[in-house]
Formats: sequence, C-alpha cells, structure tokens
Amino acid sequence: MFLNMNAYVGELQRVAAFKEKVRQNPNNVNAGLLTYPTLMAADILLHRATKVPVGKDQQQHLEMTRDYAERFNKMYKTDYFPMPTAFNYGEELMKVPSLDGNGKMSKSYGEKATIYLTDEPSVLKKKIMGAKTDSGPVEKNSTKPQEIENLFLLMKLVSKPEIIQQFDDAYNDCSIRYGDMKKQIAADMEDFVAPIREKIKELSANEEYLSKVVRLGSEKARESAEKTIKDVREIIGFKAF
Repeated sequence: MFLNMNAYVGELQRVAAFKEKVRQNPNNVNAGLLTYPTLMAADILLHRATKVPVGKDQQQHLEMTRDYAERFNKMYKTDYFPMPTAFNYGEELMKVPSLDGNGKMSKSYGEKATIYLTDEPSVLKKKIMGAKTDSGPVEKNSTKPQEIENLFLLMKLVSKPEIIQQFDDAYNDCSIRYGDMKKQIAADMEDFVAPIREKIKELSANEEYLSKVVRLGSEKARESAEKTIKDVREIIGFKAF
C-alpha cells in the first residue's frame, strides 16, 4: 500500500527495462511490465533488507527501491526503512551477455541464447559454438562489435587473464579464429559450471532436505513480513476496524 503512494507513473515509464520490453513487444504492454520495479521494491522493503544480490541490469530497480524507502521515511518523519545496497562477491555488478548478441543473457531470448547451470557438457558446448560472431576484424586494433565484445565478456567470467589477453591480442592483430575462441570459452565454462551442476543434482535428489528448506524459509519470511506490515500500519496511522 505504501508503495502505491510513493511510486509515480512517469518514473516507472522511464525505467530502462520497461522501455526495452516495450521496444521488443509493442503489442504486449501491460501493467505487469510497468509495475515490476515496485514489486521488486516490495520484496526488498518488506524484509527491510540492507544487502541485495543483484546484477547490473537490476541496478536501476534498486535505486528506485532506495527512492521509495527515502520518500516513506521523509513523508512520515521516520528512519524505519534502511537504504538497501547492491551486493555481490566481486568489485562491480555484472551483466552476463546473451549468446545471440542481443543484450543480457535471459531465457526470454530462447534456449540457444542462454546458458543454464544445469546444461550438460555437450549442450553447453553446442550453445557456445553457435554464439553469434562476425567475419572477423579487417583493421588492426579496431573496435569490437557488440557480439564480439559479448564473447570477451563471457571469457572474462571463466577464463584466466593470460588466455583472455592471448585472444585479445589475436583480435587486435586480425589473426583471431573465433572457432578456437569459442572452444576455449566452452572448456573454461564447463570447468566453472560442472561443480555447480553436480551440486544442483545432489540437492534436487534430496526432496526431504528441500522441503525443510522451503518450510523454514517460508516461516522466516512470513514472520519478517508480518512485523514490517504491522510497523508500517502503525507509522501511517492505519487502524483496523
């Protein structure tokens, strides 16, 4: 309820993700697309979170969440909501590029454009080998087009610095072979994904453990949410009759 009072249509229409979805599907513009940032904000503020695990593409949504928290605090002269900040284990927020060269990696762009952590080695390799490229550079030290920059971004996520430098040098002197680069990315990606894939399989097979985690998580979330709703109602003067 308090988000409905603090979110403005104009600012929601300016959200980068909303404008991108409208561009991609102009005949399917609905309230769900427009209000997504407020739903994300509600998930964060409902538990008064201070550290939020987000990627670079969600940074604007997190900034809006901070705006909503600050507006509420100013409106009701309180410091109830803390200012949430982005959190990850690196030095900067990441955005994993799509294999088809079209923006971020997302299941919305289809199976071929997306790497899943459960992909088997043969599937993973096939997807990466099918990643979009061009005919190659014709001038030394030329600017990389988006689809090639995407390949290098993927490589930076899983490959050693010296490997990245090797292919970057090859691109700059026009000797790069994209097939070799993709094979390298596929091998390094498999090394990265394999232990995660096996852990997912292990956990997925333990239904008793998963049920316990879901139950405990639900109980903790419900307790946290109920307290926030109760506190907010008291702050804004809402009384149940």
